[in-house]
Amino acid sequence: MKEFYTSLNESTLVLLSLSIILFAGFLLTRLTKRLHLPNVSGYILAGVLIGPQVASLVPAHILSHMGFISDVALAFIAFGVGKFFKKEVLMKTGWKVVIVTLWESVLAGILITLSMRFLFHLSWDFCLILGAIATATAPASTMMTIRQYRAKGDFVNILLQVVALDDVVCLLIFSVVVAVINAGRSGHVRAGDVLLPIFYNIAALGIGFLCGYLLSRLITPTRSKDNRLILAIAMLMGISGLCSAFDLSPLLSCMVFGASYINLTEDKKLFRQVDRFTPPVLSMFFIVSGMNLDLTALKTAGVIGIAYFLIRILGKYGGMYLGCAITGMPDTHKKYMGLALIPQAGVAIGLAFLGQRLLPENIGNLLLTIILSSSVLYELVGPACAKMSFFLSGTIKREKAAVIEKSDGAGTAKKEKAAVNAKNEGKGKVKKYPDKKSVKHAI
Repeated sequence: MKEFYTSLNESTLVLLSLSIILFAGFLLTRLTKRLHLPNVSGYILAGVLIGPQVASLVPAHILSHMGFISDVALAFIAFGVGKFFKKEVLMKTGWKVVIVTLWESVLAGILITLSMRFLFHLSWDFCLILGAIATATAPASTMMTIRQYRAKGDFVNILLQVVALDDVVCLLIFSVVVAVINAGRSGHVRAGDVLLPIFYNIAALGIGFLCGYLLSRLITPTRSKDNRLILAIAMLMGISGLCSAFDLSPLLSCMVFGASYINLTEDKKLFRQVDRFTPPVLSMFFIVSGMNLDLTALKTAGVIGIAYFLIRILGKYGGMYLGCAITGMPDTHKKYMGLALIPQAGVAIGLAFLGQRLLPENIGNLLLTIILSSSVLYELVGPACAKMSFFLSGTIKREKAAVIEKSDGAGTAKKEKAAVNAKNEGKGKVKKYPDKKSVKHAI
């Protein structure tokens, strides 16, 4: 295979690699459907199998240049999450969501920091950085699972708000931790270490709002569907590029972009258009994440990595349980929402690279190994746990999930209606979804 690749030019290699990535994702989802697992799990497994650690179907030097896929995917994901931040929803649940988010993120960070220090006697610098990173949650796999099963309702709305705010809390805590570490080394705290990252993130929020306002003015009733999509994607790419220039995640800015647009226009059609465009991008994002897993690094991380993996899950679940109990949220939220907060990827990996530079080389590499390996494991376990939380909370029904898993999305709505009709007929009930011909005949 290597000899064949060396005979090809760079452009051909990139095109073949993208084709292999997408085909591998498609084939592995055939298996995960039979196992009743979300598509995200299939994408991650596909990445592991075609990656440099197993089959090496994609050249390593091509993989090293695919970092932009992460930014693009996160931009689309965040834009989609933004539509759940409608004014009426925020007015109803705003303060509760903030309290719950603080509980589940901060508790996970505290448990990781203390356990790393007192169980493994690692340096405070390492423990603080790892604890700060532990607060982050990746919205990508949760959002993908919600999209796949068309989960809706109060449970989903609150979950998405919590997942989005998680990254805000994580970035703020990480900035404070970096300032504390720098102060410990220099003997004094520099205001710039704390204020500059906060300023950049506030500026990113402002850019997101400005783009939402501009898009609401540019998209008029006479604007064609093609041009609506072009304008939205152009702005998403622009925001991603600006954020990348300042080493920021595009999550916050693109989330505000989507939130400001939906509140200014009430236009849900654009979000549906963008949703139809995103499946290949999200597929590549998760597959590339799987390809980046260094299987040999799992041995290096060892017991510390396993402890991080399990303790963070405990912190997330326990924090969500306590936060929901304090704010008086329903029992379904208290018992099951924590299961959907397990995934960790994009923001955590980015911060791990930053944290690596602040630590001695051997400790910095250990930090990066723990985050990279655990992130892929979280992404494998997380979607299945999120699906379980939707089942247990009653957000999605097993009959609906079975219909969706048997289809690839085409005609799924019709199949759902047929399944409900058949079930109702068997019980002697009136059809819930009458077909058009019977309605016309009755009239």
